[in-house]
Amino acid sequence: MKDNIVTVKHLSFTYKDSKVPAVNDISFSIPRGSWTTLVGHNGSGKSTIARLLDGILLPNDNPRTVINVDGIELTEKTMWNIRDRVGIVFQNPDNQFVGATVEDDVAFGLENRQVSRSKMQTIVHDVLEQVDMLDFQKSEPQYLSGGQKQRVAIAGILAIGPKLIILDESTSMLDPAGKMKILSLIRDLQNKNGLTIFSITHDINEAVQADQMLVLDKGKLLASGSPREIFENEILIKSAGLELPLFYKVKNELIKKEIHIPREVNSEEKLVKYLCQLNSKM
Repeated sequence: MKDNIVTVKHLSFTYKDSKVPAVNDISFSIPRGSWTTLVGHNGSGKSTIARLLDGILLPNDNPRTVINVDGIELTEKTMWNIRDRVGIVFQNPDNQFVGATVEDDVAFGLENRQVSRSKMQTIVHDVLEQVDMLDFQKSEPQYLSGGQKQRVAIAGILAIGPKLIILDESTSMLDPAGKMKILSLIRDLQNKNGLTIFSITHDINEAVQADQMLVLDKGKLLASGSPREIFENEILIKSAGLELPLFYKVKNELIKKEIHIPREVNSEEKLVKYLCQLNSKM
C-alpha cells in the first residue's frame, strides 16, 4: 500500500481583502507516485491550495491545521525544505522565466542552491534532453512557442529534483494538441522519475486519466475518489456545476438504454472498440 506524500488536515485560508475563506476547512491526502487532479470552477480556491502546499501562502492560524509534505510539516521554518521537494508549473510560463537563454533559465534554481558549475551543466543537459528541448538550449525563451515554453518550465522544475510536481492550470493556454503533448510528456516523466503529480485544472477532460480526483467548490471539498466514482455520481457533478467528459456522457446514455458496459472499458478508445465488437455480434 502506498504512503501519502501529502497530508492536509483542516486547511483554511482567507485573503486579507476578503471576509470569505478562499479555502474552507478541507482535508485530503495525495498517495506517493500517484496522479491526483483537483477540479473546480475559476475562483473555487484551486490555485490557493497550490500556493499553500508550496509555502508561498501560509494557512489561517488554527491548531488543528496540518500540511505535511514528504514527511515534513509545513511551518515558516521548514518551507524552504519543502520547496526543495515541490515544484510548481504555472499557467503562464512567461511569468517563470528569469534567464536570458533556455539553459540559463533552467540553471537558475541550481545556482540558488550553489550547485557546482560542472554538476549544473550535467543536470541542465539531462533535463533539457528529457523534455526534448536540448536543441533550444541557447535560444531566448521569448521566441519559443507556448508548448516549448512549458517544456522549459518543466525542465527548470525537474532540475531541482522534486518529488511532487504541481501543475497549476499549466496547459490552459495551449491548444488541444499542445495540451495532449504536454500531459503525455508529464506522464512519461512521472513514470521515469517516480514523481507524484498534483494537477489543478478546470478542464474536466484532463481529469479522466488521473488516479484520484478532488472536487472543489467555493473553497469546500465536495468529494474525493477515482474518476470513475466521481463521474458516475451525477448528483455530485450537477451540484458542483461540472460538465461530464464525452466518454461518460456516452457511457451513461448507453447504460440508460440497458447496454452493459464492462468495468474495464474506461476510455473513449476502449468504448469505441467494445461497441464495434458488440455490433459485429448482432
